[in-house]
Amino acid sequence: MKAADRMRTALLAAVSHDLRTPLAAGWAAITSLRSRDNDFSEEDREELLATADESMARLGRLIDNLLDMSRLQAGALKLNVRDTALEEVLPTALESLPPGAASVDIQGLDAVPAVLADPPLLERVVANLLSNAARHTPQGEAVLLTASMPVDRVEVRVIDRGPGLPPEDRERAFVPFQRLGDTDNTTGVGLGLALARGLAEAMAGTLTPEDTPGGGLTMVLSVPAAESREPAESSAAESSAGESGVDRPPPACSRGAA
Repeated sequence: MKAADRMRTALLAAVSHDLRTPLAAGWAAITSLRSRDNDFSEEDREELLATADESMARLGRLIDNLLDMSRLQAGALKLNVRDTALEEVLPTALESLPPGAASVDIQGLDAVPAVLADPPLLERVVANLLSNAARHTPQGEAVLLTASMPVDRVEVRVIDRGPGLPPEDRERAFVPFQRLGDTDNTTGVGLGLALARGLAEAMAGTLTPEDTPGGGLTMVLSVPAAESREPAESSAAESSAGESGVDRPPPACSRGAA
């Protein structure tokens, strides 16, 4: 009961500040544009429109994170696991980064097979990891995303050159509403890493932090490789899906270009 009360208190604090901040910014921009008392230049109008657009996009991401976290905790998150190429989810994950965020260098995608995952949920995991890394990456530095395949799993590493986290704080980073090392309290409700780990584990994956050699933090996402599934296991899984009434699309026949 006490834990539930603490969660409700943290959620109310998040809603009262973090959700209202982008709403207020977007509202102010739109109100200014609608005012007949202001004679804005074309450049000023574009800037206000960009502010409104960015604020609404940020509000949408915050709400999506809150809803997905609540579904995870209630055990109500529905999965549609299938063969998924990393190239399928990366473009949308990259598009979710805010304007002005650190650039992302990508390596190794052509060296790994498809993975067993729910594509939209995998995209959310990668997007949250990239957003966290970009937020802590120094100006002028790039976030590095690499992919490799040790044994029967695919590992995606999201690497930043930020201040990193001491070992004793790393597990706390996955607790909802924590913003360890984040001095900017306008960046979100502290759900990104907690949600990323929860979604990864729901897809039989893991998410663990490591030191970046030379300084920084590396998040290691490990998910099952699609080619590691045995034929008998695949048939059983498809049979089970049919019996449960859950629609599962057939495995992808090919992977997208890197």
